[in-house]
Formats: sequence, C-alpha cells, structure tokens
Amino acid sequence: MDRFLELRRLVSPGVALVHPITIMRGENAVLMDSEGRRYIDFTSGIGVVNLGHGNPEIGEAVEKALKNLWHLCFMVANYPGYVEVVEKLVETVPGDFEKRGALFNSGAEAVENAVKIARHVTKRPYAVSFENSFHGRTYLAMALTGKYEPYKVDFEPFPSAVEHVPFPYCYRCPFGQSYPGCGLECMDYVKKHFFKTRVPPHKIACFIIEPIQGEGGFVPAPPEYLRELRSVCDEHGIVFIDDEVQTGFCRTGRFYAIEHSGVAPDLVTVGKALANGLPLSAVAGKASLMDNMPPGSLGSTFGGNPVACAAAVKVFEIMKRDDLAGRAMRLGELIAERLGEFFERFELVGDVRGLGVMRAFELVKDRRSKEPAVKETSMILEHARRRGLLLLKAGLYSNVVRLHPPLTIEEELLNKGLDTVEECLKEVSKQPS
Repeated sequence: MDRFLELRRLVSPGVALVHPITIMRGENAVLMDSEGRRYIDFTSGIGVVNLGHGNPEIGEAVEKALKNLWHLCFMVANYPGYVEVVEKLVETVPGDFEKRGALFNSGAEAVENAVKIARHVTKRPYAVSFENSFHGRTYLAMALTGKYEPYKVDFEPFPSAVEHVPFPYCYRCPFGQSYPGCGLECMDYVKKHFFKTRVPPHKIACFIIEPIQGEGGFVPAPPEYLRELRSVCDEHGIVFIDDEVQTGFCRTGRFYAIEHSGVAPDLVTVGKALANGLPLSAVAGKASLMDNMPPGSLGSTFGGNPVACAAAVKVFEIMKRDDLAGRAMRLGELIAERLGEFFERFELVGDVRGLGVMRAFELVKDRRSKEPAVKETSMILEHARRRGLLLLKAGLYSNVVRLHPPLTIEEELLNKGLDTVEECLKEVSKQPS
C-alpha cells in the first residue's frame, strides 16, 4: 500500500481525488509516481503548468528569489516582483486604454475582487454570471458558479444579488436552436426577458463570463456572442469581466482566449498559469475602474508573494520569447485533426470542441438523443491511466474528456497520448452500456 495514499485518510473527503496514485516528480509533460510508473500528463495540474513541470528557467528564478526575499506583504512596502508582474500584465491585457492591476492568491480570490471593483465603482448590486460556469469555491465565487453539484450542495444561503443567464452551449442549446443559424436567441433572452423579469440593466454591476467554460466542459462562447455582450455592457454601463483563470496565458493560441473575438473586456481575472504552479492570481483592466478603489479595499497578506512573482516574471519572458501562443495554435491544429478522426470513427463521441491546446470531446450514448455517457467517460480516464496517460473529465454531466497538456509538450509525446486516447475509445466503445 502506498504510504502517502494511506495518509490521505487524514484529508477531508471534500477534497476529491481523480486518480488514486501519488506523484513524486514531474518533468515537462511527464509525471512519475511513487511506484516508479511514468505518465503523460494531459491535465497540466488543471491548466496550470503551461510551461511544463519543473521548468528549469522558472526554477532558477524561484531559487534566486528565495535567497533574497521570501515574504514582505505589498501593503508593508514596495518590492520589485509585484510591480514587475503588474507591468507585464497591463502590457498583455487587451484594450486601448490605460490599465492597472492588483495581485492575489487564487482564481476565486481574483474573481471576488473583480466583482468588488465593479460593484464599488458602479454603485450597483447585481453580478450576473452564466449557467454551467465555474468561478471558484469561496462563497461569492461559488454563488457565481452556474452548476449546483458538487460545488453548491447544502451550502445555502449564498451571497445575494447574484443571477445567472444561459451560456451559449451550442451543442446543448437550452432554446433548442442550432448554431450559427440561431440568431443568438440566448442573447435575445437576456435583453428581452431577463432584463424585464429578473434584473433591469441599471441594477447590474457586471457580467462575468469565461470565454471558454473550463469545468463546464471546454465550451467556447461564439465570438459574436461575446461581441454582443460587449455591446450590451456598453449600452447600459455594465462592467464586462473576462474570467481567464483557466483560458489565459497562451492556452488557446492567443495570450487571452477573448482575443479570438476581438473584444476588449473592462477587467480580466487570471491565475493558474500566471506563475506556472506557484499560487498567484490577478485582476487587471481599466484604470478608470481600478483607480477608484480606496486604499485598503484591495490586497491580502500573501497576494503577490515575491517568490511567486519571480516565477510569473519568468513566465511572461518565456511565453513572449518562445512564441507559446503560436506553438499552442500549431499543437491545437494537430489535436483538432485527431479529434475529428475520433468523431468520424466512434459513435460514442458526440461533440469535439476547443481552441489551441484546450480541447475536449463529449461522450454520448446516442448522438440523436445526446444522452450523456457518464460511465464510459470514467472508464476512459481509468483505462488511460493504466496505459500511462492522465486525463480529466468535466462538463454539466461529467461526460466530457478534456485535453490540456503543457504547451511545451513534445509533439511525439502528444501524438503518443492521443494514440492512447484512441485506444481507450476503441476499448470502451466495445463495452455494453
């Protein structure tokens, strides 16, 4: 028995475990467990290590930071790492306007602070997010999350003045339409129904949207939907918050996923890949919003830790120098081609989708009814692990297999992992339902 797995009994079961193994070491896109087994990593620690496990350049930057300054707290005194990260952030965030930023610890914390900013500046109460979304597990982030199980079960009451509208999940359109001939009925619903029956626009501080839903199953919002949402926000003075915690940092072939639509958000939240595995998140966006926050209203003890900031500065440097966005586009085309082949060969595959190296396929028992193939999805994860590949599932019905390896994965290793996915689909397709 793995001693470390045995010790897991001391951890609350509320912290779920997908794969019952203990990982001891990581090197780029390969993980090694306590038994010496090697795994190709198609999870990136849930979209975190975009530059790979154990990146030596980031390691050197962290080691240097540890020798100089472990912690200070940015509210005590200024230090280089914090302001350098914010400088890099405001250079990358889309939009032709003056920008500001602030650093935090987690994606959920960044989301909550973005909503704080929107509410404070607009003096309006309501935050509107989307069905099937995920924004975090802290209370406001949980309230914003648009999926009840497992995130919100028996945690009521939630923070008030939070509403949800349908996300443009085109494969499972809640209005029974087919994209692109739908005329964006989901947006018409917001303008003609939601604003009339739920919350009038003059009471809404912000809309917060993931340009590609992460835990929701890698569901991309159509570019024209994002552009129309931008227009609605402009018309009514609503803050547009772009949650890039899982989609940002070149994952989709652009630095931020929303860039595919040409939309400039008012505020952007980032985390996960910002420091390639060290805890760091941020809000960045319009100076006209962020400059209105009174001293002491933002910040935290550990937000913008000097060691994490050193890692983040190096992340920005490597991504620009090595054109990781371009690499993500090239690898993404390779993945998309293979997913297209899977769709043609396996009836179990109902939909394939994504951008860059953020790809997924949704499993169904029947393509006509689109009944979720939940058991088969779990089987694919288990079969893949036994073959040396780590995958994660997602989605409203937990029937989506997501593929998001490090952007630095070698092409040969990527193909090997995709071959393994194909083998698993072949095996599971033979099993009785």
